[in-house]
Amino acid sequence: MGSGDGEATVIEQWARVRGKLRAEVGEAAYRSWLTPLTLAGARNGKLRLAVPTRFMRDWVASNYAARLDALWTEEDPSIAGIEIVVQPPSRPSPKPGAGDALLGNCEQEIREVVVPKASGGGVTNGAKRAPQSSSSKGGGGGRESISASLDPRLTFEHFVVGKPNELAYAAARRVAEAPTAPFNPLFLYGGVGLGKTHLMHAIGLHIKKQQPERRIIYLSAEKFMYQFVRALRTKDTMAFKEQFRSVDVLMIDDVQFIGGREATQEEFFHTFNALVDQNRQVIISADKSPSDLEGVEERMRSRLGWGLVADIHPTTYELRLGILQAKAEQSTTEIPVKVLEFLAHKITSNVRELEGALNRIVAHGTLVGRPITLETTQEVLHDLLRANDRRVTIEEIQKRVSAHFNVRVADMHSARRARAVARPRQVAMYLSKQLTSRSLPEIGRKFGGRDHTTVMHAVRKVEELKATDSGFAEDVELLRRMLEA
Repeated sequence: MGSGDGEATVIEQWARVRGKLRAEVGEAAYRSWLTPLTLAGARNGKLRLAVPTRFMRDWVASNYAARLDALWTEEDPSIAGIEIVVQPPSRPSPKPGAGDALLGNCEQEIREVVVPKASGGGVTNGAKRAPQSSSSKGGGGGRESISASLDPRLTFEHFVVGKPNELAYAAARRVAEAPTAPFNPLFLYGGVGLGKTHLMHAIGLHIKKQQPERRIIYLSAEKFMYQFVRALRTKDTMAFKEQFRSVDVLMIDDVQFIGGREATQEEFFHTFNALVDQNRQVIISADKSPSDLEGVEERMRSRLGWGLVADIHPTTYELRLGILQAKAEQSTTEIPVKVLEFLAHKITSNVRELEGALNRIVAHGTLVGRPITLETTQEVLHDLLRANDRRVTIEEIQKRVSAHFNVRVADMHSARRARAVARPRQVAMYLSKQLTSRSLPEIGRKFGGRDHTTVMHAVRKVEELKATDSGFAEDVELLRRMLEA
């Protein structure tokens, strides 16, 4: 290294290298990956740069080490190379200023999120410092447990395995039975009602039975966000961090709901890294693969895909029939095989709807006292069968409406608010509500991540226009008939 000013010269060189790299990679990538880099000295002619976690070391080494070496060689040709090392903080606390940044980023979220009252209802499985009792109070100062309950019915034994879900099932069993994390994270994704939540409950129940000393937190991404916002409002973020980062297994369901929530993503990212670096198991579920998650930062998507990503495909006829047969065996009511086969053929959307249909015909037979036949099944489930016969998707609706109004399909997802674009988008939202079984939040996400209130407004607006404009009403009715045909 150059002699000259010694340590001061190296610090100046480091400042110039950082400035050049920041200009090259852009502000977002720099903030995500390179801000934590610190100069840790030199050894054997090599400069040492420190990062707080193993994951960040691996990522920086893979993506930026060569460029860092080249830029520093320009500054001082005498260096022998660059070494990136892990240098964690002396105690588990956020970087200086990180709490202030999170509070600043989360001000908008606090205004938007309705924080549930601390009533204590419905939260039982706590992540306590030690498995002392089954009360709903955790260790630190009597705080409430933040974990949701695990449903004792959702075990591995009650999960019907078929080709569409065999990888996810095998991975879940491996994680549940392993003493340490075999894949970190385990990321399960698939459509609504295909078994992601069942597998997560099964993992938690198996671990609690075989290794009761392990601390588990299971909750939805929305509940994670609520807890984080509440911690910010009560100025109790350190207790929040300690509670999440001291568990052995963290399971977050429906992680797609943190999309667009920058401060929540930031906290989740640091919690995630802290657990993985301690070899604690993290299990995530979502409706899309990590690379397809909308509103989620690139560093988060790349981290979620670091372990094992297991998708659950739509069910096949054989799997649906197997699920129905397993449910029928648990019932005290006799259900003809022909009825089970009929349901497996007709209801293809998801497993929840399939099980709901079976429950309806069993309840009808029990309460009314009529035998279960194909005829009574068709009569009881006429609305559900009609909805499944349509099988219209939101994507089809968007394409059909775009072609009818001569706009681009991309405009359905864009932020443009011109009437020529906004009106067709409202029509597509209206038809999505009428012709599919998707919820308002799900429809909103399909239209560029819009809020469910936007969909409600679109439905009301289209209904008002239909009542006052006969030409518009004819257009909407024509589109409906075309889509249902």
